[in-house]
Amino acid sequence: MDVLQLDVSGRPQAWISTKEAAVLYASDGVAWTLGLPCQVLRGGLQRRTGLQSRIEVHPIVAVRGAVPSRAWRQAPALSNPKLFARDRMVCAYCGHCPGFEALTREHILPVSRGGRDSWMNCITACRACNGRKGNRTPEEARMSLLYLPYVPSLHEDMILRGRRILADQMEFLLASVPRSSRLHG
Repeated sequence: MDVLQLDVSGRPQAWISTKEAAVLYASDGVAWTLGLPCQVLRGGLQRRTGLQSRIEVHPIVAVRGAVPSRAWRQAPALSNPKLFARDRMVCAYCGHCPGFEALTREHILPVSRGGRDSWMNCITACRACNGRKGNRTPEEARMSLLYLPYVPSLHEDMILRGRRILADQMEFLLASVPRSSRLHG
């Protein structure tokens, strides 16, 4: 199980392990938490009291410290698994869902013609449609897009990373995802 780490202002930073979260708790690095405890970690016996140490880990933890503003200016890294998840595993040309192995990253404006490898120029396509379009634009190939590309927000990116997300974590992340996102569909 992973813990959603936020900065003190509530912006997602990373997915961390429960052990990494325990270090934050033990070093007084947790500013606040959300959700009911999802795991209890037990340690050794305290010499003075004879009680066993224990840390209740919450699914969402905000860490103390400065908020790096530059981290919010860049687009999330593009990867095939995240692209396919953004597009709900649906080919942008034919609308079929052939499965992960039969999907490709398709460049609307081909890279060989100056297109960039970016969220706004890439969509999910099945191998057949990608091959049919070839080194042409959708207009030249007479293939219309069934949906448009977009750059995911940081909250969407945390969902697209494909983790097993707990209900508290999903509720928190979706609250900041625009209603127009395909993740709400």
